[in-house]
Amino acid sequence: MKKTVISVTEAARNFAECVNRVRYQKMTFVLLKNGTPVARLVPEQKKSCTGRELAAALRKVDLSETEARAWHRDLMAARKALKPPKDKWR
Repeated sequence: MKKTVISVTEAARNFAECVNRVRYQKMTFVLLKNGTPVARLVPEQKKSCTGRELAAALRKVDLSETEARAWHRDLMAARKALKPPKDKWR
């Protein structure tokens, strides 16, 4: 990933171009204010897996019965803590 250092002013003047370069060329911009780094513009790097990938990873794990019960308990607690997204149409 290529890193480029530019001023905040230059980034503001060419914002759309900077965003496109970040998105399509996977560039990172370090933004300077008075010569001091203040921010970065970096590509989004979502980390996710599908249910199938999770199942495959879990098949490779050898948990004791105690660990498996603790994992299941934690999973159920996490599911209960999830809140459904708000319906913006109501």
